[in-house]
Amino acid sequence: ALDGARQELGAVPLAGLVLVSDGADNAQVSSGGTDLEETLLGLEARGVPVYTVGLGRESWDRDIQVSRVEAPRLVLEGATLVVTALVSQRGYAGERVPLIVEDGGRIVSRQEIVLPPDGEPTPVRVRVPAAEAGARALRFYIPPQNGEMVAENNSQDALVIVRDAREKILYVEGEPRFEPKFLRRAVDGDEQLQVVLLQRTAENKYLRLDVDDSLELAGGFPRTREELFAYRGLVIGSIEASAFTLDQLRMIADFVAERGGGLMMLGGRRAFAEGGYGGTSLGEVLPVELDAGRTDADDEYFVPLRVTATPAGLGHAVTQLAPDAEASAARWRTLPVLSSVNVVRRVKPGATLLLTGEDTTSSTRHVVLAAQRYGRGLSVALPVQDAWLWQMQMSEEDVTHETFWRQTLRWLVSDVPGHVVASAGVDLAEPGDPIALRADVRGSTYLEVNDARVEARIRAPNGDTSVVALDWIVERDGEYEGSFTPRDSGVYEIAVRADTAGGELESATTFVRVGELPTEYYDAELRTPLLRRVADRTGGRFYTRQTVDALPRDVVYTSSGTVVTRENELWDMPVLFFLLAALLTGEWTYRRARGLA
Repeated sequence: ALDGARQELGAVPLAGLVLVSDGADNAQVSSGGTDLEETLLGLEARGVPVYTVGLGRESWDRDIQVSRVEAPRLVLEGATLVVTALVSQRGYAGERVPLIVEDGGRIVSRQEIVLPPDGEPTPVRVRVPAAEAGARALRFYIPPQNGEMVAENNSQDALVIVRDAREKILYVEGEPRFEPKFLRRAVDGDEQLQVVLLQRTAENKYLRLDVDDSLELAGGFPRTREELFAYRGLVIGSIEASAFTLDQLRMIADFVAERGGGLMMLGGRRAFAEGGYGGTSLGEVLPVELDAGRTDADDEYFVPLRVTATPAGLGHAVTQLAPDAEASAARWRTLPVLSSVNVVRRVKPGATLLLTGEDTTSSTRHVVLAAQRYGRGLSVALPVQDAWLWQMQMSEEDVTHETFWRQTLRWLVSDVPGHVVASAGVDLAEPGDPIALRADVRGSTYLEVNDARVEARIRAPNGDTSVVALDWIVERDGEYEGSFTPRDSGVYEIAVRADTAGGELESATTFVRVGELPTEYYDAELRTPLLRRVADRTGGRFYTRQTVDALPRDVVYTSSGTVVTRENELWDMPVLFFLLAALLTGEWTYRRARGLA
């Protein structure tokens, strides 16, 4: 508001501006708003004082607020989301309330939570099923409680895109063992996952399962980027690094960093440092520290591990084995003991440790599941060799093994980009607010393309369509941008298409929900320090409801110069009228005297 007034009245001399507010600054700078500091510098330079009037209460006696919701942007159909909601309250500490999740007005999840102490925001994790494909507008809310002073801040919205796609994963195994059989059986009924197995059976001989045609992987592991990059995920089992050429090892690293694929390495006699991956380009991608000097020729290593989830793992979707976090943690403690033949005890800086294993003989901790972002993709390490024991040592009705592998492989490929990636500056916007559009365009080998013709086809909630051209950002390879302004409320579908000289690459779709945002009701307590800072920086004064009577007098005595401009129409001035009449009369008299009239 201050910035708008400053720009609109830039050519007008001002004695000051009066700002009546609670001081809650919720401007979205990233989506087109202006930083407050920049606005204050402009007003200070012009010598325009701002007189601030604070309204509201500095704290609510009784209020519950859902401040923020963190949900994944993209998931596969049939997945279960673990969404984190940030809840704070005053006056209801320790009370149990329901946190309800709605999808288009239909309740899809409900969880009882215990409210935190007054003024302490607490993250609450809730599981939400993603059963239907498309753009899902989820609403997370706590019903208004007795005596609550502000009910409009009890909810938050999130837009989640549920994709109906069959993701292709290549699983490379170097020796016959039980893990491939049980892994493929675990995901056999999942329509969103296709695990292609390439298992070495002898020198230069491979078993191929679940391939699309007879030519797929006929020559063994892919030797070109196009062939490898056709997969969304890559699982490497117990196969030594020397089974790959140096070009193939670099290509696998590029598969993660440039293509944005998901990579997982499983434990085994020929995996990790024991497989000679230390010091290789693939070893750099993994989220765990490898001993570059250790190989499978060293003394045989074996350790039994009892697996438990870390605090980070308890809140991660991939490790959820039960309906809630407490039951899931208890389930991990009761799973059968696994084993590892790989010395993996440390994760790299920036990696996340989700599962650890305690040596049942020495209490030494080992890494069981760790992950990190690497370039555009995801790298995962699972250095245990016999996760299939979870299936063999539990009842036939127990689906823990299937649940773990389905969730893990879905996580591995859920956010893998295509040749074209479309994104909007915001997920939620108000009608009339410009929305920035961006596209990342890459060719068949996932190298940036700068000469493409890119356009976004926007479908409004009422069915109307419009086309917006996206222009290449010269400073960044492969990136294109544009914008559009929505007029109606609802969900907008944005389909971005890229064409090159060689033909169309592919299209990508994203969504934006437009509607009135209730941001005014969040963190709506009186922010006296901010209002005082605005007034002090610009030479104004701060007032409360009790002292605002002095405002008119203070504005009169402002040090800012004030110029009053008064405009009069020239034709309305009597002297000009009589002067014109005299001229006309004189002209007529002169012409009559000369005989011209």
